[in-house]
Amino acid sequence: MTRLRDLQHPRAGTTLMSEWLTGTAERSRTAADALRHEWAAAQAPAGRLAQHVFLSLDGTGLFFYAQWTSDEEHLAWARARRTEVVGRVDALVPGIERPGLTRTRLTRSVVHDGRSPAGLFAVHTVAAGDADTATAPAPGLLAAHLHVTSDGERTIVVTEWTDAAAQEAASGGEPGVKRYTHAHSFVDDHARRRT
Repeated sequence: MTRLRDLQHPRAGTTLMSEWLTGTAERSRTAADALRHEWAAAQAPAGRLAQHVFLSLDGTGLFFYAQWTSDEEHLAWARARRTEVVGRVDALVPGIERPGLTRTRLTRSVVHDGRSPAGLFAVHTVAAGDADTATAPAPGLLAAHLHVTSDGERTIVVTEWTDAAAQEAASGGEPGVKRYTHAHSFVDDHARRRT
C-alpha cells in the first residue's frame, strides 16, 4: 500500500486539500476515475508537482491532496482550466458538493513505523497549538503529517494507520476524523495507480 511520504514532493511550496461529497461509493469511484482520465489526457500544469485522490471509507466522497510549487501557480491554472476539467466530471457525476479548498504548508512529519504498509489515512483538524498530541505513538499509528493552514490558526493532521480497526481503537470514535484509502496519483506528469 501507498505511504504518504512516498506521495510528498520535496519541491512543494504549498499543499492543497479539499473534499468532494458525492453521496455514494459508486459515485465516488466514477468521479475518481473520471478525474484520472482528465489528468492523463491533459498536459500537466507547470506548477503542479503531485495530485492525489483518496476514497472515503464510508463511500460518501473524495479527498484531494495536491502539491504545487506555489499558490500563485495553482491560482493561475484554476482561473484558466479548472472549470473545464471539473465540468466534464460533473457531466458524469452531477450534484457533487465541494465545501472548499484549504491551502496549507507541510510543517513536519513524525514517522513511527517506516516499513509497514498503510491501510488507512485519517484526516482531522486541530487548533494550531494542539498539534503535538496528534503525533503521540499509538498501536497501529505509522506516521502523522502536520500541515498548517495559510492563516496559521489550524493544523490539518493526516495520519497513516495499519488499518481502520487500529485507528478506531486509538481515537475512540473522535468526531471530525475522516477516513480514506488511496485511489490514484499523478506525480510530475506521470500517472501512477497505487492500491
